[in-house]
Amino acid sequence: MIRIDAVCHGIGGQPILRDVSLEIGKGGIVALVGPNGAGKSTLLSLIARLQPLQTGRITVDGHVIGQVRDDVLARTLAILPQHLDVASRLSVRDLVGFGRYPYHKGRPTPQDLVRVDAALAAFELDDLAARALDTLSGGQRQRAFVAMAYAQDTDYLLLDEPLNNLDIAASRGLMHRLRDLARQDGRTVVIVLHDINYAAAYADRIVALKSGRVVADGAPGAVVTDAFLRTVFDTDATVAHVQGRPMVCV
Repeated sequence: MIRIDAVCHGIGGQPILRDVSLEIGKGGIVALVGPNGAGKSTLLSLIARLQPLQTGRITVDGHVIGQVRDDVLARTLAILPQHLDVASRLSVRDLVGFGRYPYHKGRPTPQDLVRVDAALAAFELDDLAARALDTLSGGQRQRAFVAMAYAQDTDYLLLDEPLNNLDIAASRGLMHRLRDLARQDGRTVVIVLHDINYAAAYADRIVALKSGRVVADGAPGAVVTDAFLRTVFDTDATVAHVQGRPMVCV
Protein backbone atom coordinates (compact mmCIF):
# COMPACT_ATOMS: atom_id res chain seq x y z
CA MET A 1 0.00 0.00 0.00
CA ILE A 2 1.04 3.58 -0.70
CA ARG A 3 0.11 5.72 2.28
CA ILE A 4 0.30 9.50 2.10
CA ASP A 5 -0.21 11.36 5.38
CA ALA A 6 -0.65 15.13 5.69
CA VAL A 7 1.75 15.98 2.86
CA CYS A 8 2.35 19.65 2.14
CA HIS A 9 4.77 20.98 -0.45
CA GLY A 10 5.71 24.39 -1.76
CA ILE A 11 7.98 25.83 -4.42
CA GLY A 12 9.39 29.35 -4.18
CA GLY A 13 7.07 30.17 -1.32
CA GLN A 14 3.99 29.08 -3.28
CA PRO A 15 1.98 26.13 -1.91
CA ILE A 16 1.64 23.24 -4.37
CA LEU A 17 0.18 20.53 -2.12
CA ARG A 18 -1.91 21.25 0.97
CA ASP A 19 -2.43 18.56 3.60
CA VAL A 20 -2.85 15.66 1.16
CA SER A 21 -3.71 12.28 2.69
CA LEU A 22 -4.43 9.17 0.60
CA GLU A 23 -4.19 5.41 0.72
CA ILE A 24 -3.63 3.50 -2.52
CA GLY A 25 -3.92 -0.26 -2.26
CA LYS A 26 -2.53 -2.90 -4.58
CA GLY A 27 -4.11 -3.68 -7.91
CA GLY A 28 -5.92 -1.62 -10.55
CA ILE A 29 -5.60 1.80 -12.12
CA VAL A 30 -5.80 5.01 -10.08
CA ALA A 31 -6.14 8.15 -12.18
CA LEU A 32 -4.98 11.49 -10.80
CA VAL A 33 -6.95 14.27 -12.48
CA GLY A 34 -7.37 17.99 -12.03
CA PRO A 35 -6.60 21.33 -13.67
CA ASN A 36 -3.10 22.49 -14.54
CA GLY A 37 -1.11 23.32 -11.43
CA ALA A 38 -3.24 21.17 -9.14
CA GLY A 39 -0.19 19.28 -7.82
CA LYS A 40 -0.63 15.93 -9.57
CA SER A 41 2.90 15.62 -10.96
CA THR A 42 4.39 16.94 -7.73
CA LEU A 43 2.60 14.25 -5.76
CA LEU A 44 3.97 11.52 -8.02
CA SER A 45 7.49 12.91 -7.77
CA LEU A 46 7.30 12.95 -3.97
CA ILE A 47 6.12 9.34 -3.81
CA ALA A 48 9.04 8.32 -6.06
CA ARG A 49 11.52 10.52 -4.12
CA LEU A 50 12.36 12.60 -7.19
CA GLN A 51 11.84 15.62 -4.93
CA PRO A 52 12.56 15.78 -1.19
CA LEU A 53 9.56 15.55 1.09
CA GLN A 54 9.02 18.80 2.99
CA THR A 55 6.11 18.08 5.32
CA GLY A 56 4.19 14.92 6.09
CA ARG A 57 4.97 11.24 5.59
CA ILE A 58 4.79 8.78 2.68
CA THR A 59 5.25 5.03 2.95
CA VAL A 60 5.27 2.43 0.19
CA ASP A 61 4.70 -1.09 1.47
CA GLY A 62 6.06 0.05 4.81
CA HIS A 63 9.15 1.72 3.35
CA VAL A 64 9.39 5.32 4.58
CA ILE A 65 10.15 7.74 1.76
CA GLY A 66 13.24 9.71 2.72
CA GLN A 67 14.64 6.83 4.74
CA VAL A 68 14.47 3.81 2.42
CA ARG A 69 17.50 3.12 0.21
CA ASP A 70 17.18 4.00 -3.49
CA ASP A 71 17.76 0.43 -4.67
CA VAL A 72 15.08 -0.93 -2.34
CA LEU A 73 12.55 1.68 -3.48
CA ALA A 74 13.44 1.02 -7.15
CA ARG A 75 12.42 -2.61 -6.67
CA THR A 76 9.12 -1.51 -5.13
CA LEU A 77 7.91 1.23 -7.47
CA ALA A 78 8.77 2.55 -10.92
CA ILE A 79 8.04 6.02 -12.25
CA LEU A 80 7.87 7.41 -15.76
CA PRO A 81 8.07 11.23 -15.53
CA GLN A 82 6.78 13.53 -18.25
CA HIS A 83 10.21 14.21 -19.71
CA LEU A 84 13.14 11.82 -20.07
CA ASP A 85 16.45 12.66 -21.72
CA VAL A 86 17.80 9.60 -23.53
CA ALA A 87 20.02 9.14 -26.56
CA SER A 88 17.89 9.20 -29.70
CA ARG A 89 19.94 6.42 -31.31
CA LEU A 90 19.35 4.07 -28.39
CA SER A 91 17.56 0.89 -29.44
CA VAL A 92 14.17 -0.04 -28.03
CA ARG A 93 15.61 -3.19 -26.45
CA ASP A 94 18.39 -1.23 -24.74
CA LEU A 95 15.92 1.34 -23.45
CA VAL A 96 13.60 -1.30 -22.01
CA GLY A 97 16.66 -3.02 -20.54
CA PHE A 98 17.34 0.04 -18.38
CA GLY A 99 14.31 -0.98 -16.34
CA ARG A 100 16.29 -3.94 -15.01
CA TYR A 101 19.18 -1.86 -13.67
CA PRO A 102 17.96 -1.86 -10.01
CA TYR A 103 18.47 -5.63 -10.06
CA HIS A 104 21.61 -6.27 -12.10
CA LYS A 105 23.53 -2.99 -11.51
CA GLY A 106 25.06 -3.18 -15.00
CA ARG A 107 25.51 -6.95 -15.21
CA PRO A 108 22.30 -8.37 -16.69
CA THR A 109 21.54 -12.02 -15.99
CA PRO A 110 19.55 -14.42 -18.18
CA GLN A 111 16.55 -13.73 -15.93
CA ASP A 112 16.86 -10.00 -16.64
CA LEU A 113 16.84 -10.70 -20.38
CA VAL A 114 13.71 -12.82 -19.94
CA ARG A 115 12.02 -9.88 -18.17
CA VAL A 116 13.02 -7.52 -20.97
CA ASP A 117 11.58 -9.89 -23.58
CA ALA A 118 8.37 -10.12 -21.56
CA ALA A 119 8.04 -6.34 -21.42
CA LEU A 120 8.65 -6.03 -25.17
CA ALA A 121 5.94 -8.62 -25.80
CA ALA A 122 3.50 -7.04 -23.34
CA PHE A 123 3.63 -3.74 -25.24
CA GLU A 124 3.88 -5.32 -28.71
CA LEU A 125 7.40 -4.05 -29.32
CA ASP A 126 9.03 -7.31 -30.40
CA ASP A 127 9.30 -6.26 -34.06
CA LEU A 128 10.69 -2.85 -33.05
CA ALA A 129 13.28 -4.09 -30.53
CA ALA A 130 16.28 -3.32 -32.76
CA ARG A 131 14.97 0.04 -33.98
CA ALA A 132 16.47 3.31 -32.75
CA LEU A 133 14.15 5.54 -30.76
CA ASP A 134 14.39 8.37 -33.28
CA THR A 135 12.92 6.14 -36.00
CA LEU A 136 9.71 5.48 -34.05
CA SER A 137 6.37 7.25 -34.09
CA GLY A 138 5.26 9.14 -30.99
CA GLY A 139 2.99 6.31 -29.93
CA GLN A 140 5.69 3.69 -30.40
CA ARG A 141 8.20 5.73 -28.40
CA GLN A 142 5.75 6.18 -25.56
CA ARG A 143 5.03 2.45 -25.48
CA ALA A 144 8.79 1.83 -25.27
CA PHE A 145 9.16 4.20 -22.31
CA VAL A 146 6.23 2.61 -20.48
CA ALA A 147 7.66 -0.84 -21.24
CA MET A 148 10.93 0.27 -19.62
CA ALA A 149 9.09 1.18 -16.43
CA TYR A 150 7.07 -2.03 -16.62
CA ALA A 151 10.27 -4.10 -16.97
CA GLN A 152 11.35 -2.77 -13.58
CA ASP A 153 8.90 -5.41 -12.30
CA THR A 154 7.51 -3.44 -9.38
CA ASP A 155 4.12 -3.66 -7.68
CA TYR A 156 3.56 0.05 -8.27
CA LEU A 157 3.88 1.84 -11.62
CA LEU A 158 3.64 5.65 -11.61
CA LEU A 159 3.05 7.33 -14.98
CA ASP A 160 2.98 11.10 -15.43
CA GLU A 161 0.83 12.10 -18.41
CA PRO A 162 1.84 9.20 -20.69
CA LEU A 163 -0.86 10.14 -23.24
CA ASN A 164 0.67 13.52 -24.05
CA ASN A 165 1.05 14.03 -27.81
CA LEU A 166 -0.57 10.69 -28.63
CA ASP A 167 -3.42 10.35 -31.11
CA ILE A 168 -6.64 8.59 -30.20
CA ALA A 169 -5.54 5.17 -31.48
CA ALA A 170 -2.23 5.26 -29.60
CA SER A 171 -3.92 6.56 -26.44
CA ARG A 172 -6.60 3.87 -26.48
CA GLY A 173 -4.06 1.17 -27.23
CA LEU A 174 -1.80 2.19 -24.33
CA MET A 175 -4.67 2.47 -21.85
CA HIS A 176 -6.01 -0.95 -22.93
CA ARG A 177 -2.60 -2.50 -22.28
CA LEU A 178 -2.24 -0.85 -18.90
CA ARG A 179 -5.70 -1.97 -17.81
CA ASP A 180 -5.10 -5.54 -18.94
CA LEU A 181 -1.67 -5.71 -17.31
CA ALA A 182 -2.98 -4.27 -14.04
CA ARG A 183 -5.70 -6.91 -13.96
CA GLN A 184 -3.52 -9.81 -15.02
CA ASP A 185 -0.47 -8.99 -12.87
CA GLY A 186 -2.20 -7.38 -9.91
CA ARG A 187 -0.03 -4.29 -10.28
CA THR A 188 -1.10 -0.81 -9.21
CA VAL A 189 -0.88 1.84 -11.93
CA VAL A 190 -1.09 5.44 -10.70
CA ILE A 191 -1.46 7.64 -13.73
CA VAL A 192 -1.79 11.39 -14.24
CA LEU A 193 -4.35 12.11 -16.96
CA HIS A 194 -5.68 15.35 -18.40
CA ASP A 195 -8.48 13.78 -20.40
CA ILE A 196 -11.26 12.97 -17.94
CA ASN A 197 -12.89 10.60 -20.44
CA TYR A 198 -9.83 8.34 -20.48
CA ALA A 199 -9.80 8.38 -16.70
CA ALA A 200 -13.50 7.52 -16.57
CA ALA A 201 -13.20 4.78 -19.20
CA TYR A 202 -10.15 2.94 -17.88
CA ALA A 203 -9.51 3.77 -14.24
CA ASP A 204 -10.84 1.82 -11.28
CA ARG A 205 -10.54 4.90 -9.09
CA ILE A 206 -10.30 8.62 -9.73
CA VAL A 207 -8.57 11.02 -7.34
CA ALA A 208 -9.11 14.68 -8.22
CA LEU A 209 -6.85 17.48 -7.00
CA LYS A 210 -7.49 21.19 -7.16
CA SER A 211 -5.26 23.92 -5.72
CA GLY A 212 -3.17 21.25 -4.04
CA ARG A 213 -6.03 19.55 -2.20
CA VAL A 214 -7.91 16.29 -2.78
CA VAL A 215 -11.43 17.33 -3.71
CA ALA A 216 -12.90 14.04 -4.96
CA ASP A 217 -12.02 10.36 -4.63
CA GLY A 218 -13.89 7.28 -5.74
CA ALA A 219 -15.05 5.07 -8.59
CA PRO A 220 -15.56 6.90 -11.90
CA GLY A 221 -19.31 6.28 -11.91
CA ALA A 222 -19.66 7.87 -8.49
CA VAL A 223 -17.21 10.73 -8.98
CA VAL A 224 -17.68 12.07 -12.52
CA THR A 225 -20.82 14.21 -12.53
CA ASP A 226 -21.85 17.62 -13.82
CA ALA A 227 -21.17 19.04 -10.34
CA PHE A 228 -17.71 17.42 -10.31
CA LEU A 229 -16.78 19.19 -13.57
CA ARG A 230 -17.91 22.53 -12.18
CA THR A 231 -16.10 22.06 -8.88
CA VAL A 232 -12.83 20.64 -10.18
CA PHE A 233 -12.47 22.16 -13.65
CA ASP A 234 -14.68 25.26 -13.42
CA THR A 235 -16.52 24.25 -16.56
CA ASP A 236 -20.12 23.58 -17.47
CA ALA A 237 -20.52 20.30 -19.31
CA THR A 238 -22.93 17.40 -19.31
CA VAL A 239 -22.03 13.89 -18.23
CA ALA A 240 -23.67 11.02 -20.08
CA HIS A 241 -23.21 7.30 -19.48
CA VAL A 242 -22.02 4.84 -22.12
CA GLN A 243 -21.82 1.15 -21.27
CA GLY A 244 -22.02 1.98 -17.60
CA ARG A 245 -19.15 4.51 -17.66
CA PRO A 246 -19.49 8.30 -17.41
CA MET A 247 -18.51 10.36 -20.45
CA VAL A 248 -18.15 14.14 -20.66
CA CYS A 249 -20.09 15.64 -23.52
CA VAL A 250 -19.15 18.92 -25.19
